[in-house]
Amino acid sequence: MTHSKAFLAGGVLLAAAFAVPAAPAAASDALTPAQKSAVEALVHDYILKNPETLIQSLRDYEEKQRVSAQEEAQKAIVSNRDAIERDPGTPVAGNPKGDVTVVEFFDYRCGYCKKALPAVQELLKSDPNIRWVFKELPILGPDSVVASQAALAVWKIAPDKYLAFHVAMMESRGEINEARIMDTARKVGVDPDKLKSAMADPEIKARIERTYELARTLQVNGTPAFIVGGKLVPGALDLATLRDMVKAARAG
Repeated sequence: MTHSKAFLAGGVLLAAAFAVPAAPAAASDALTPAQKSAVEALVHDYILKNPETLIQSLRDYEEKQRVSAQEEAQKAIVSNRDAIERDPGTPVAGNPKGDVTVVEFFDYRCGYCKKALPAVQELLKSDPNIRWVFKELPILGPDSVVASQAALAVWKIAPDKYLAFHVAMMESRGEINEARIMDTARKVGVDPDKLKSAMADPEIKARIERTYELARTLQVNGTPAFIVGGKLVPGALDLATLRDMVKAARAG
């Protein structure tokens, strides 16, 4: 018997020990205030003498919650597959007809996203059958939102420049402000004036809102987060891990 089961069983036995002896009616199952206090005192003493019981119970509960969250996220991935992989307004790189789709949720001000960039670039370079979907998820403040608006506007007016803009923004260090965004756009061949105009399109804001909602549905609580072959994995993944996930997706 596990500690948690032993504890629960012990609580039941203690309650039974102090129960009213007669049982002609349902009221016989209730405890008087004095009996309740006695049971609580015994349980309290038991926990003090056996703290590992409570610790194990908490660990079991946390694991149960984690597994439950994973199962719910997996169901959400299945039911939202098109929104995750085939939203026509979402930037895509790599092979449009690739046999494996990798979805990345990211924020341009996220240090871990920047750390994952070399692995992302290498995988796209070395595997010609990868289709990469970029989910702009600006969760680190107003500057992140402006950066994502600019990136989505680049995708709208010059989709062939999006990847270069994305990489340049990810490689940037220090503050991300409008001046830097426009300078980056100019360097990759996007007209800043046209970019500003495109950023004002209400659809850009609506697209970011849809990504927020999708992230909530999938329980994506931070960046970066990757979905490969219907499996969600958070964190800055290295190249070997990404390749393993792609391999598993192809095998599955």
